[in-house]
Amino acid sequence: MSADMQKLIGANEEDDEEEIEMDVKEEDNEDHENGQKHIAAQMMLGADGVMPSTSHQFQIQQQLQEQVSTPGGGARRSRPLEEKERTKLRERHRRAITARILAGLRKHGNYNLRVRADINDVIAALAREAGWVVLPDGTTFPSRSQGSRPAGDSSAGLTSSSSQMLSQQVPPTSLQGVSSGYCASVEYNACHMKGVFMPTPAPYDLSSSGHSQSSGMVGNGGEQTESLPLIAGSMEVINEQLGVVNMKCELVDPDGLLKQLRVLKSINVDGVMIDCWWGIVEADAPQEYNWNGYRRLFKMVHELKLKLQVVMSFHECGGNVGDDVCIPLPRWVAEIGRSNPDIFFTDREGRRNTECLSWGIDKERVLRGRTAVEVYFDFMRSFRVEFNEFFEDGIISMVEVGLGPCGELRYPSCPVKHGWRYPGIGEFQCYDQYMLKSLMKAAEMRGHSFWARGPDNAGSYSSHPHETGFFCDEGDYDGYYGRFFLNWYSQLLINHGDLVLSLAKLAFEGSCIAAKLPGIHWWYKTSSHAAELTAGFYNPCNRDGYIAIAAMLHKHGAALNFARAELQFLEQREDLQEALANPQGLVWQVLNAAWETCITVVSENAFVCHDRVGYNKILENVKPVNDPDGRHFSSFTYLRLTPLLMERQNFMEFERFVKRMHD
Repeated sequence: MSADMQKLIGANEEDDEEEIEMDVKEEDNEDHENGQKHIAAQMMLGADGVMPSTSHQFQIQQQLQEQVSTPGGGARRSRPLEEKERTKLRERHRRAITARILAGLRKHGNYNLRVRADINDVIAALAREAGWVVLPDGTTFPSRSQGSRPAGDSSAGLTSSSSQMLSQQVPPTSLQGVSSGYCASVEYNACHMKGVFMPTPAPYDLSSSGHSQSSGMVGNGGEQTESLPLIAGSMEVINEQLGVVNMKCELVDPDGLLKQLRVLKSINVDGVMIDCWWGIVEADAPQEYNWNGYRRLFKMVHELKLKLQVVMSFHECGGNVGDDVCIPLPRWVAEIGRSNPDIFFTDREGRRNTECLSWGIDKERVLRGRTAVEVYFDFMRSFRVEFNEFFEDGIISMVEVGLGPCGELRYPSCPVKHGWRYPGIGEFQCYDQYMLKSLMKAAEMRGHSFWARGPDNAGSYSSHPHETGFFCDEGDYDGYYGRFFLNWYSQLLINHGDLVLSLAKLAFEGSCIAAKLPGIHWWYKTSSHAAELTAGFYNPCNRDGYIAIAAMLHKHGAALNFARAELQFLEQREDLQEALANPQGLVWQVLNAAWETCITVVSENAFVCHDRVGYNKILENVKPVNDPDGRHFSSFTYLRLTPLLMERQNFMEFERFVKRMHD
């Protein structure tokens, strides 16, 4: 405690002296102003209450000048030196008491207060513990989970009782650990009223026991967890003006970010999801990694005792629907691509897609002596070594491995920059030399070398199924060649996921890994499911294309992130009806494949949501109340942390959503 006091007071004694002098001067000025007002009142009125005469007024002014100029007399007397010293001592004593309070709160109350915290920080911390929400700009309003208080209940009493609860229920050693941000239903009611986290084990903890328990609950489908962890505020690593980490891997606006994270912490959000961009970390040269910005960000999250879900983003950002920034692939990869463009996915017209590397080079040493999967593995291993302490402490709860465009396991079949528009079927992406070589090998093994080609009647990006000979009803997709081609095309997708996840499992041994699948629901009511076929999912009406993917994930113990938590509620939209879409059918098919193979399912919202109706739809899908087996998603990621979300009305709805997610 003495060391804390020295740090808080002694190291800044000169600053305190200056501030105390300012306080003394302010008191002198106040005395001077009060004296001037008193004398002015005497000038305005005579003893009998009437205006004084001119001569009388002159005499009063003359007396006033004498009072002001006479030392020790009049309204502006010089303050005695002893009184100034007493004021300084009182101020020092007051600040010493404040410093002890701050040190005690920091040490025993688990408050995240900076060394030079002021009274505003203390008030905000106490208000959050009492169940209030304090926004970064100081706006304060009661939490909806706060409940009604008795009329005579004071905030001071609530703070005192909640502090007692912390000291009684939480062992001192646990305060030094990492709060999971999750409360079992028995403990949740007590701690949620305070708006703080109780350090209790999370159902998705990365300890061996916690992990096996989570897998068992979801896999068996017979048990239902009492509370659902919510990973909220997925933060996009974007450009220097708008992002969290810029292209130099520097943290932008850490103070503003810290305020937002504290607000999320105050409403019991469990953690945040962070994209770690390949194009930022390994931007300049092979195997030269810069994790500086991410380290500072992770440390900030750790200090707030939030969880982390991390995405290994091996794709570029920009060029698709919703992309308003650009994070390209590493520059050295772009240089290789200029001399060898076949490292990228290619369509029938020869257009290259630079969103991610072609799966044809997964085992080709074309990246300066390394294969693509070796590059991915080196990146993941570097991350694991760099942030080892976050894995050891259980701060990083899950690592999602990017497997294609937008981080999803799919072909880039619907690129907006190449002319795709919804509800187009997309195009096959198999025309780089490496994939064509693989196709030739498969055709020769089948004994039909003339099948070593892509379909020539599959239409273009924005075509509809009935406009093509390949995808129309009874089209070539269901012929001998069509079945051969689609089986090869989809098997490459599964092989890619299998290979990369096997290396991810090795790099992140003992940690939970995940893969993300898209929800391609348009043309689902047609026989061919054309949009799914071009994306790599061999899922026509007479074949289940997702069970093999689920089995591959189960093989590596990987969770499935199905990115369409509210898809099944979109049937009423007119554009979906015209596209013969069936979001609900797709959701149930994918989820049934996951449940049958006993893999963990997590999810995130597909569309921006700030209203209660949208939140209720998400809750209905993520936590179904009528599932006979009690199956539900193990966690949910809310996209995304923006200034719009932090507006008061939106944030109050979001807080209600978080509470219901935990109930």
